[in-house]
Amino acid sequence: MPEANTPRPNPRDDPTAEERRAQEKAITGVGTAHHIHLADLGRAIEHACAVRYFSKRTYEAYLGWARRFVMFHGRRHPADLGAGEVTAYLSHLVVAGNVAAATQCQALQALVFLYAQVLERPLPEGALRMVRAKKTRRLPTVLSQEQVAAFFDHIAGLPRLVALLQYGGGLRLLETLRLRTKDLDLERRMVVVRSGKGGKDRMVPLPAVAVAPLREHLRVRHQQYLIDRERGEAAVNMPQAMARKGLTLAQQWPWQYVFASQRISRDPQDGRPKRHHLDENHIQSTYRLAYRAAGILVPACTHTLRHCFATHLLERGQDLRSIQELLGHSDITTTMIYTHVSTRGPGGVTSPADDLFGKFAASRSQE
Repeated sequence: MPEANTPRPNPRDDPTAEERRAQEKAITGVGTAHHIHLADLGRAIEHACAVRYFSKRTYEAYLGWARRFVMFHGRRHPADLGAGEVTAYLSHLVVAGNVAAATQCQALQALVFLYAQVLERPLPEGALRMVRAKKTRRLPTVLSQEQVAAFFDHIAGLPRLVALLQYGGGLRLLETLRLRTKDLDLERRMVVVRSGKGGKDRMVPLPAVAVAPLREHLRVRHQQYLIDRERGEAAVNMPQAMARKGLTLAQQWPWQYVFASQRISRDPQDGRPKRHHLDENHIQSTYRLAYRAAGILVPACTHTLRHCFATHLLERGQDLRSIQELLGHSDITTTMIYTHVSTRGPGGVTSPADDLFGKFAASRSQE
């Protein structure tokens, strides 16, 4: 029997539980209610991504998956859901949505992040036993050099300059559009790609054919910058690590976008007028028109030029390790996919039947 003076334990006085309730309320704004405002969850995810210097695209992807997960479970609070509900949703994506393995993997990463970093309630290891999407290996679309030349015959202006850097240096489209003036070295013909996919920096070649048009473009771009500065509209978005250094740095020429938009827009986060980079959708539609005009019938896109860069280098005898570094691949097995579409790889193997009958044809012609 406990002594009369011994107080009975009260679950409400449990500091761990109380801290958890306070934490959840701070995160979502509504405690552990069964329904939540998605805007509150969005702010929590945005903060968790910002302190980890995640890109805007990563934040938007994680937010999108969190919202779809919540809606799938009838807008229930994620804190009231667990590994079982996460498993059910991820399986639903495959069974009903027929999503690719990469899509399911992104959804998994987003929800693991939501529970571990936003709600601070990590999902138990090994608890997720969802239906897995089958991994498929798709060969990249690669054009011949003649087709690439035909493409360039039907594209002009800034989109052509963007395409030159993509094909000449193997850049992704957004890597090209996010280039700052300080990233170009016209004298050494080098481009520094900063914080590419995976947060890695790398150096790639700047094609000689792009130097003169780039120099002229930067001259015009600098005049535009001077006008913006006089109007107090010279600021640009800065990387997270540099944003803390104030507005002054964001107004300096080295940080200006090479491929800047023609219009000033207001930043939704701080309300300041800024000049963003060119819209990727505009470049994508311009590429599609150029491919069509060039008579290219295969499914080519903006990423096709990067595939062509790697494949054509391989066909010229460049080693795989160098191509891996130029592309910024973490794993060389990713780069090895180009051996399957190169004329020096399996696709370029000469059939023994061609050798055999070629010899017969040659000997008969000499008779």
